[in-house]
Amino acid sequence: MQFHVASQFEYKVEQRSTVILNVHALRTPSQEIIEEQFSVEPKIRCEEFLSTNNENRFVRLETGTAKKLSIRYSARVETHVKAHRRSEIDAVPIAQLDRAVIPYLFPSRYCQSDRLGRLAWNKFGGIVHPYERVTAIADWIHDNVEYLRGSTNSETSAFDTITQRAGVCRDFAHLGIAICRALSIPARYFSGYAYQLQPADFHACFEAYIGSRWYIFDATRLAPLNGLVRISMGRDAADASIATVFGRIQLVSMAVSCDWLGDKFVPWTHRKTLQQGLSLDG
Repeated sequence: MQFHVASQFEYKVEQRSTVILNVHALRTPSQEIIEEQFSVEPKIRCEEFLSTNNENRFVRLETGTAKKLSIRYSARVETHVKAHRRSEIDAVPIAQLDRAVIPYLFPSRYCQSDRLGRLAWNKFGGIVHPYERVTAIADWIHDNVEYLRGSTNSETSAFDTITQRAGVCRDFAHLGIAICRALSIPARYFSGYAYQLQPADFHACFEAYIGSRWYIFDATRLAPLNGLVRISMGRDAADASIATVFGRIQLVSMAVSCDWLGDKFVPWTHRKTLQQGLSLDG
């Protein structure tokens, strides 16, 4: 499956600053970058580097004396998604989990799983099968939290979302992660480009580690799961922020796109996820 993804930013620089961007599509066993371009005008100092776990791709920009920044990224990406029957998805005891997965069991800045234990066990503790349990979590969030633009900000946490019952994709993802972790299911944050998302924007959802792989869940149901191009993953949005500014810079405009390059796209709908799990992690 091939997609063309793109993002562009226009900034007004008020003082010498540093910006760390996280907009590059990832290179993974299930996601291949066929070609990509990244440009910044005017020419300033740029440095691309990997996160400490050698997964997320960041670019550090130093504005120098520039008063405006025009940043553009585009890529042609091929993704390989895999479907697995629910009958083949089994639970793995924590004692046998891959060590790399252990950090995704712990509370984090935006996912206070330690504060949601009672709610999690009361509502979902009776569901035995781990995939059915996470599916029920995503369904409950979709049915009980209103998707409302402008209702939250960069400080909103999963606990805030469960209290306010409103949020955007980032908040839906944080709540899903927090509830999973409260039930001892490793979960992580996913950010990416999303085909058919309206209006076009960066998208966030979450992945749960069940059996021996990560499965993707999107409580917003705003984009097909097989239409996602991964940018980054982390414990929560603090690990996967699209842009982090150190200094004084004003965002003037932003545009994001994700276009399908094939003949006919068959979306992976919510109905299908009830029967099979979808993995974007190979």
